[in-house]
Amino acid sequence: MAGMESNAEEALRRAHYRKMTETPVEKLVTKLAIPTIVSMLVSSLYNMADTYFVSQLGTSAAGAVGVVFSIMAIIQAVGFTIGMGGGVISSRQLGAREVDKAGSTASSAFFLSLALGILLAVFGLAFNRPLMGLLGATDTILPYAQAYASYIFVGCPFMCASFVMNNLLRSEGKAAFAMVGITAGGVLNIVLDPIFIFTLGLGTAGAAIATSLSQFVSFCILLSIFLMGKSSLRLSIRLVSTRPSMYTGIVKMGLPSLSRQGLASIATVALNVSAAAFGDAALAAMSITGRITFFLFSTLLGFGQGYQPVCSFNWGAGKYGRVEEAARFTCRAGTIMIAVLSAICLIFARSLTSAFVSDDPDVIRMGTLALQSQCIALALTGLNVTTNMSLQGSGKYAQATFLALCRQGLFFIPLVIMLPRVIGLYGVLFAQAVSDVLTFFTSIHFYRSFLEELRLRAKKEPFA
Repeated sequence: MAGMESNAEEALRRAHYRKMTETPVEKLVTKLAIPTIVSMLVSSLYNMADTYFVSQLGTSAAGAVGVVFSIMAIIQAVGFTIGMGGGVISSRQLGAREVDKAGSTASSAFFLSLALGILLAVFGLAFNRPLMGLLGATDTILPYAQAYASYIFVGCPFMCASFVMNNLLRSEGKAAFAMVGITAGGVLNIVLDPIFIFTLGLGTAGAAIATSLSQFVSFCILLSIFLMGKSSLRLSIRLVSTRPSMYTGIVKMGLPSLSRQGLASIATVALNVSAAAFGDAALAAMSITGRITFFLFSTLLGFGQGYQPVCSFNWGAGKYGRVEEAARFTCRAGTIMIAVLSAICLIFARSLTSAFVSDDPDVIRMGTLALQSQCIALALTGLNVTTNMSLQGSGKYAQATFLALCRQGLFFIPLVIMLPRVIGLYGVLFAQAVSDVLTFFTSIHFYRSFLEELRLRAKKEPFA
């Protein structure tokens, strides 16, 4: 019986290998990208739902969501760093048909994320109040931020582990399974938000409870997929590596994600501090703008993450021509997609901002202007996402990390600190747009170099 199960598993692995290395890349990338985009949009949508429902409690409550969003970014940074690092390595191992090594990598990443999530939860609960002040909460926003953050910290271990399992499933080309877990939790979050906030009268704490509970549901669903053998990767405590090199390798491969997500948190803090100098209305406006643009950017990021396993799997299999073809398609299609979505958002910027805070003209005015400027620049981000995923998927963690540092770190943080001193409030509103333009020009060199390397490798190994 065990032999039959082993033969069946081997047949499934072979079929999956053929799918990843022989399916036309445009079809394969699109097929993997669609469920990933859905997952990203649902995740972004329930973040927007939190902002929308909490904003009905007032401007200060809406500002609190923006403050705590940086905490969420830290949690995501841990999850994505371990998940993407473990995912890239295990995907390349599967491409090289090293199934046992891939299982060890996946298990080590999963249990590492649980341990780090517990540490974050303990630290956050112990230092809740000073953390909120450090993250930019004003005296009026502080009570709302504390209430919201406390329950987010409780759910931290499940959030971290869910991000890891989601990335592991996507990395092996099982994006549909990843979508099920994330989407179920996201829909539940949207349903529970108004119930906990208004019906039960829990206010901002209710939104956080809904988020943490939904993340726990996602965790259970995703874990069940691995336990039922739906994945080519196994999760078991017995497969956890004791070699330090395993964990340094995971962290290295995940550094670009850490840069993207971690710097998103630091950038949010810098934005909050700069915006708070102009009052609660400015802070609320940037919080709303951030959620809307993140929703748009999520579609592009989802498309790029649909491409990433195609890149890493075929790189591991030595099929460099397919990697080049997939990179070109992703860059072209992703740019068109984000440009269309940004144009629509640009046209309806005022209406979108008003949907969150209909009774505060200052928030609407500032939010509309910031949203319009960011929509113009977002059309350029297709190249950056494709290049970053290409470098990370091929194991070039140093180059990928540098490029990831640019958008929210090397460019945005200095800009959001310095520009307000020069042009006042407009510096806060336009900092992200200027950062995106600078990142676009930086990405061009890395993209061209990557394609040139692929052509050289394909010539050396034409029959790989």
